[in-house]
Amino acid sequence: MDQTPRCRCKIWLVLCVFFICWYFMIHNAKWYNLSTFQPETTPVEIIDTTEKTIPESTNSQSNNEPVDWLHDTAQLRALENELEPILKKIKPKPEKEKGKEKKNETNVEKVSEKLGKIRYRNRRTCSGRYIYMYDLPSRFNDDILDDCQLFNKWQNMCPFIDNSGMGPNLENPQRVFSKSGWYATNQFMLEPIFHNRMKNYDCLTNESSVASAIYVPYYAGLDVWRYLFDHNVSTRDALAIDLAEWLREQPEWKTYDGKNHFIVAGRVIWEFRREVDEDEAWGNKLMLLPEFKNMTTLTIEKSPWHSNNFGIPYPTYFHPKSDNDIAEWQGKMRRHRRRALFSFAGAPRPDMEDSYREEIIQQCIDSTKCRIIRCSNENLKCYQPIDVMKLFQNSVFCLQPPGDSFTRRSTFDSILAGCIPVFFNPGSAYVQYLWHLPKEFDKYSVLINEDDVRNKNVSIEHVLSRIPARKVAEMRNEVIRLIPTVVYAHPKSKLERFKDAFDVSVSKVLDVIENVTNKTTSYEFDERLSWKYFLFGSVEKHDWDHYFRYSMTHKAKQADLEANESR
Repeated sequence: MDQTPRCRCKIWLVLCVFFICWYFMIHNAKWYNLSTFQPETTPVEIIDTTEKTIPESTNSQSNNEPVDWLHDTAQLRALENELEPILKKIKPKPEKEKGKEKKNETNVEKVSEKLGKIRYRNRRTCSGRYIYMYDLPSRFNDDILDDCQLFNKWQNMCPFIDNSGMGPNLENPQRVFSKSGWYATNQFMLEPIFHNRMKNYDCLTNESSVASAIYVPYYAGLDVWRYLFDHNVSTRDALAIDLAEWLREQPEWKTYDGKNHFIVAGRVIWEFRREVDEDEAWGNKLMLLPEFKNMTTLTIEKSPWHSNNFGIPYPTYFHPKSDNDIAEWQGKMRRHRRRALFSFAGAPRPDMEDSYREEIIQQCIDSTKCRIIRCSNENLKCYQPIDVMKLFQNSVFCLQPPGDSFTRRSTFDSILAGCIPVFFNPGSAYVQYLWHLPKEFDKYSVLINEDDVRNKNVSIEHVLSRIPARKVAEMRNEVIRLIPTVVYAHPKSKLERFKDAFDVSVSKVLDVIENVTNKTTSYEFDERLSWKYFLFGSVEKHDWDHYFRYSMTHKAKQADLEANESR
């Protein structure tokens, strides 16, 4: 038992001696000079991208005599001084900078992810909405605008092609308009307006193979306008025939023989349906060419008797740039005080058979509740947007009898002013603008039988006065709600809450073309009854049949437009 402590002391003594010897050897012996610890290695060449080298003195010394890097502090400092610039470049970044860099990388990843989602969402939302627009030779559109002096021999139309077809900016001295978006737009400038909107369409594609529809930006109405009065039929038809030949040569045409194509024409349909090749006959034969019979046509006035053309609104004076522009104007129209029960702006048609405008004008003159602007060469108020809009804003109802044809631009001016339109023929709106106006026409308008007016069997004032105030308020609210759908927004507009006339037209024409190309639509009835089918979903006998007897086409086509260009 007494020997155990002694053994422990001896062990600790041995360990202390061993530690002292080890310490002496480590700090006094130059192990790196011993041959047994110097393996034979091939020198490695270190290439410095900064093009700096170790000093020659150092190199020579290292070549001739080994340097004691552990104890020779002078040599070590010299080497550090030479390597300092290099070390700074490869110096690790502080933790804060690393954090910032990591944060930036995270932000970039988030932005990339968001852009990827937007691209995916755009692809998804554009599915079935892609439109390919032909890059037509300039003779079919831009060159036509250069002939603006030929459009109307009584008026210089060149100022109206400014601002992408919207015309000159309107001043607002009487605060009739809102703060922005108002232009002196001519009623026949739909083609350049629509074309410029299409250039900014969100689902426009350069790949025709993915397009659901193909737009042909031919200025058909402006083309025929140049030659309506003073040229022979071959001149009026020339460019239309040229375009038909050009289309047949395009690979996009051959897929469906043009059934997936559509065109927008800024004049009434009758000016493109000339049935005889006589110089005295009106218009050209664009819509009678085989190629255009296959296409879908959008016009400011359609034919009730043909199924491949559809009516879209006349251009108005208002071209909003934003949702706020529309909302501000709607609010202004809701608050506006209307002093007149009804009003009329227009000229008589004494030379037109069966015209009843004289009776309407006379009833308005005889009534203390009516306001009127009688259009004539002497009275220029009809041509002043501020006077027309002021009249309509101050009226509860606006009379809209047919003009040279079924429709009038004035209909859309009145809706823009929050004035309830009064029609005398269902062909003036109800069978025309099914995409833009409700089929329940009594929600926003009044219909008075034109025969009763013509035969002086009805008092317009009496009919309108008997409508209950509550019903009038509901109708006016509906009219104001319709404002966005009947105006063409500015080409650079960004509408989110509202859809304008362009948006509605594009959406509907895509539906039509989808049905045609997929052969899901087939009509088992006389095409001359298409007005009835599209409006009522049936071709059964109807009270309006007498309005749309097919013989009326001849009368409409032969209407004397020369003396009444301005409506």
